[in-house]
Amino acid sequence: MRSHTHKTAAAAGALATVAFLITAPPARAADTRDITADVLAGRDVTLTGDTVVTVPSGTTTYDGVLRGEGTLTVRGTGTLVLTRSSDVQLPESRRRQKVSVQGGDHPYVTTTDPDPPAITVARGATLQYGNGGATGLIGHFPYGTPQFALNQDNIRVDGTLRLSLKSAYNLGTISGSGLITQPRFLWGTWDLSGTHPFSGVIDNGTQVNAGRPEFATSLPNVRKVLNQGTWTVDTPLGQTVTQGMDFYQREYGSDINVQSRPGGEVILTGQYSWSDRGGDTDPSLSDPSLNWTPAHRNVNKRGTNIKGASVRWGDGTTHRIFMPGTAETVYINLLAARSRSRLTFDYNGPVTLGAPIGGGRFHDTLSAPGAGDVVIAGTRGNEVTFAAVQYYDGSTTVEKGAVLRLGSGRKGGDGGLYTAGSLYRVVDHGSLVLDNARKALTLSRISGSGSVTQTGTATTTLTGSGVTYTGTTTVRKGTLALREGANLRHSRAIRLTSPQARLDAGTAGLRVTTSLSGTGTVKGSVTNDGVVAGGVTISGNYTQSARGELVLRDKPLKVSGTVRLAGGLDLAAAGSAPAREITVLNHTGAARTSGAFTGWKEGAEVRLAATTYRISYRGGDGNDVVLTAATSHPSPAPRSTSASAPVTTSAVGAASDDRLGWWPYALGLGLLGGLAIPAARRRRGNRRGGRHAA
Repeated sequence: MRSHTHKTAAAAGALATVAFLITAPPARAADTRDITADVLAGRDVTLTGDTVVTVPSGTTTYDGVLRGEGTLTVRGTGTLVLTRSSDVQLPESRRRQKVSVQGGDHPYVTTTDPDPPAITVARGATLQYGNGGATGLIGHFPYGTPQFALNQDNIRVDGTLRLSLKSAYNLGTISGSGLITQPRFLWGTWDLSGTHPFSGVIDNGTQVNAGRPEFATSLPNVRKVLNQGTWTVDTPLGQTVTQGMDFYQREYGSDINVQSRPGGEVILTGQYSWSDRGGDTDPSLSDPSLNWTPAHRNVNKRGTNIKGASVRWGDGTTHRIFMPGTAETVYINLLAARSRSRLTFDYNGPVTLGAPIGGGRFHDTLSAPGAGDVVIAGTRGNEVTFAAVQYYDGSTTVEKGAVLRLGSGRKGGDGGLYTAGSLYRVVDHGSLVLDNARKALTLSRISGSGSVTQTGTATTTLTGSGVTYTGTTTVRKGTLALREGANLRHSRAIRLTSPQARLDAGTAGLRVTTSLSGTGTVKGSVTNDGVVAGGVTISGNYTQSARGELVLRDKPLKVSGTVRLAGGLDLAAAGSAPAREITVLNHTGAARTSGAFTGWKEGAEVRLAATTYRISYRGGDGNDVVLTAATSHPSPAPRSTSASAPVTTSAVGAASDDRLGWWPYALGLGLLGGLAIPAARRRRGNRRGGRHAA
């Protein structure tokens, strides 16, 4: 029996052999036929097995035809140009792939267990299909697939494959790690069907169909796509297609067109960037900021046209936006074709959309409004900033947990939505942040359970009765204005979190049905049917109904207009050591304060900690609401009200009455003594314990 060491060594050797076979290029069999001389002479060749051609440096144009059964490997250092189409197929013993047509009335093609490559382009060599015409492809097409011809001859590209064809063509299943390039302006169409293990670079010069209703396309390993023409993505009915590679553009005039059938979706997780280095084989951008800066002759302007499709940028695992740039460097068209489009932002961190979404034709994106809807997915960390005014007529949905910022808060980064369209609305279940620096913002028709936060220095105006969202309204900075029937009655709470925060209620005023708090200013009249906290400044009239309540805070409520009081008063925040005088409401206007808090008539008393206060509606300069210390006790009486317990709708003067004198205290001490003596005797009598000792 072999030792454990011998078995381990044998296993390691077997694994190394397997790894070598997987990673090493196909070895040339001893009976491989070399047809180099035939090709250089331009003779037709019939393949009868594995075949190799070694291309010398420079360009070799082959006007002959290849036919038969076998494989072809192109190697060497030069370029082999095929001008005539060839029909080659694998030997029957190597054919295993299964091609099926599914989908019934909506047929689509799938390929499983693909054959090994019939054509191989070795590293260092270049194979060119065609010479600018319609012929020059190697292929065999036995399947009768709908709407396109599926090539049985799969290909491995470790060198360079150049597609100089004007016709429509298919390359079967592609593997390898080299470069596939298509010259510009030939207008040939490459139907890139199925799943491909290819891990190299694709240089699209004219047109690639990376998905159609008749097939889905998967390119999980492609490193990069240099898009110099039109890259089109489509899906069969009800299917999802994901493409995760980065796209680059080097010249003006390229775009990515996305279409999908009903129930289908296209997910793009990479980024579409300009390239200023790396050539065809490794396109890249030296400085990401160049995507946002107009270049000479607009060579860095990229575009995408979403045509009746459901498209998702990101898959929740990245925060690189698909289209980085501004209106000068990118265009985004949301179009209707068969149905309206939908664009979903699905990132796990902050991203910025610096360009408008419109519905025009190619670069003229603002010639018409976009026809589709936008969704900010509820992925954790998904925070999308619209740093440009959008131009699509449709809904904007912010899902729970997501953030949509209108405006970046910086110069040149103001955002907004197209509110004039009949289909415009905002469904906010997350957080809507309004952060324009200079451009005033107007919004209407906001529903949902999410919050709205004004934080920009530019004014935001909410208009109309369609403002019905139920989340918290926060003003941190700048002005949030209400006009044309807009109100915040449905909002869970209204918070003005800084002295720079301003809520402009307009002539209709603000009716508080939930709560209003903070340190900012309300411009206009306020009617309190809910809870208003001290610290707020009201530049207008203040009316508190019987349903309302005023809550004392560190600072008093400040009102410049008339004051009419009813309802409750909460003094819980007065603290354990309140001042000798507490201003509850600072009435800076000239009129008298009318009314009173329920149960709090002029002169009513309340105990806070060790101090008894009397309330006055004529305090301060004559019309403030003030609590003034009346007496101070060395320790709280048993019936006094502690500062930690809320004091709300009624005065407690009776609880603080000292007119009974000293005798109740003496009586209480006597009663306590009488109870203590029998208890002590009982404890001495029960030392032996027992069932009834307790």
